[in-house]
Amino acid sequence: MPYHTQEKKAKAKPKKKVVFKKGKKMGMSQNQRDKLKEHAKHHTTKHMSVMKKMMKGGASFTKAHNAAKKMVGK
Repeated sequence: MPYHTQEKKAKAKPKKKVVFKKGKKMGMSQNQRDKLKEHAKHHTTKHMSVMKKMMKGGASFTKAHNAAKKMVGK
């Protein structure tokens, strides 16, 4: 048998869970609120509510957006 047929299969990486920061709510700046308002034109209310919740907890816009896409879609 050729040596390359016995290769080990790559282990699938476990999906990362989205963690909401607990404790003090940081709130959002006016720039973040404006950006979310513009962003809401292209996304569902469910997507936006997840993003708002994460951003109030201290997540950046990009991290909140990517997590919302994974959780609820566009």
